Amino acid sequence: MALVNEVNSIESGLFRRLSNAVANYREMRQRNRVFRQTRRELNALTERELADLGIARSMITRIAREAAYGK
Repeated sequence: MALVNEVNSIESGLFRRLSNAVANYREMRQRNRVFRQTRRELNALTERELADLGIARSMITRIAREAAYGK
């Protein structure tokens, strides 16, 4: 009986770790998607549009990183 409980415990721990890994992967992909989309949209703006927003072209990557990762 103890062996069965131990095997079930190992399986549930493995499943939990695998599930967490999949969730982390999905979150990473979603954040990367936000980063790429934000950067693409800001790069598509003209210099005049960026100036109206108070954004220099050199700030685009940092702004996209902050939007996606909050850093």
